[in-house]
Amino acid sequence: MAGAGLREACDLLIEAGWVVPVEPHGVVLADHAVAVRDGRIAAVLPVAEARARFDAAEVVQRPEAALIPGLVNAHTHNPMTLLRGVADDLPLMTWLREHIWPVEAAVIGPEFVADGMALAIAEMLRGGTTCANENYFFPDVQAAVYKKHGFRAVVGLPVIDFPTAWARTDEEYFDRAGEVHDQWRGDPLIGTAFAPHAPYTVSDASFERVRMLSDQLDVPVHLHTHETAQEVADSLKEHGQRPLARLDRLGLVNDRLVAVHMTQLTEAEIHLCAERGVSVVHCPESNLKLASGFCPACALQRAGVNLAIGTDGCASNNDLDMFGELRSAALLAKAVANDATALDAATTLRAATLGGAAALGLADRIGSIEPGKEADLVCVDLSTLETQPLHHVLSQLVYATGRHLVSDVWIAGHRKLAGRVLVDFDTDAVLAKAREWRQRIAAIGR
Repeated sequence: MAGAGLREACDLLIEAGWVVPVEPHGVVLADHAVAVRDGRIAAVLPVAEARARFDAAEVVQRPEAALIPGLVNAHTHNPMTLLRGVADDLPLMTWLREHIWPVEAAVIGPEFVADGMALAIAEMLRGGTTCANENYFFPDVQAAVYKKHGFRAVVGLPVIDFPTAWARTDEEYFDRAGEVHDQWRGDPLIGTAFAPHAPYTVSDASFERVRMLSDQLDVPVHLHTHETAQEVADSLKEHGQRPLARLDRLGLVNDRLVAVHMTQLTEAEIHLCAERGVSVVHCPESNLKLASGFCPACALQRAGVNLAIGTDGCASNNDLDMFGELRSAALLAKAVANDATALDAATTLRAATLGGAAALGLADRIGSIEPGKEADLVCVDLSTLETQPLHHVLSQLVYATGRHLVSDVWIAGHRKLAGRVLVDFDTDAVLAKAREWRQRIAAIGR
């Protein structure tokens, strides 16, 4: 214990008009500060007490901002930033089979993935996202780019029943998955998950192997499922079971399953997910744009299912704006449930932070502002015309704030955005690469 008159050293003290810790639920702490030491949250306390207790190497004062946990984008295909707007206003399978997959076949490789990742990381940081659950090819490249930029991610290890630029055979998919997992095992920022694409592109044998390895390695399984009515109908025709029943038969419906989209659910399936500890990732804007259906987010949440939020990829959204996704999720939940109380502001913000962290197995490390957790933190300016008058902070964050109001971002205590400016990021190079890819993709098929 420090002696009289001595203050504790810390690396960073962020003084905010409001701290929104997420846990406890729905709490807003006025005129509070967060002390950071060695990349972790050392204390959350009133500003006056923080100044008396800590001798900080750096003090950041944001008296008109809310400090929130970094947002967790729980489902994304980030290299697809380079396909933003390539094929719009089409149903899912037409979009995939006639447009996205042919273009990808022509361009996918390490360079495409690396350049798309850099553009995505810049966009996410400017929007207050500090962690992504990634699902794409060349996870080795993804992991390296995330690490280079100090961005937190869980990188999906792809499994799909046809050859791609990443792997040609089932054995190669699993061999390469093992190599990437081993390379990044124990990294403080980069984790891995199995990413079997979807029930309609993965065999029973591959699913069983994924389940066995997921159990052995204790990693999540990140899977698109129950995305469209057509997927369910095709599964009944081919397997005699709905996709979730098939996954349950194969042992995958458990607390490691991160089930994405889930727009086609019965009440029994909702309760099965709750009983087994499945996490569901709601991607409202992508589902709306592709007319895939409506995730019953309120029913899932009220049944006790852990709910997370994701943007999906830029080819089907067309952005990585988690603040936009928050608002869409809350509004859509009310319409689907026919209940204006469904998915209130505090619950929606929780889904985009602690819910996403829990889905990825990271709830003990990120997702809320609590002592001992890693300092993934975001300042949101609430002083602007668009957020005044400020009656309720949580309400403004979900219903009135935009990503353009994110002023500062830290990941593990390291500054990534300062006054809307990216730190140690060559944005000119990122933009130049994006323009090169636009020309290359436009030339396909000419």
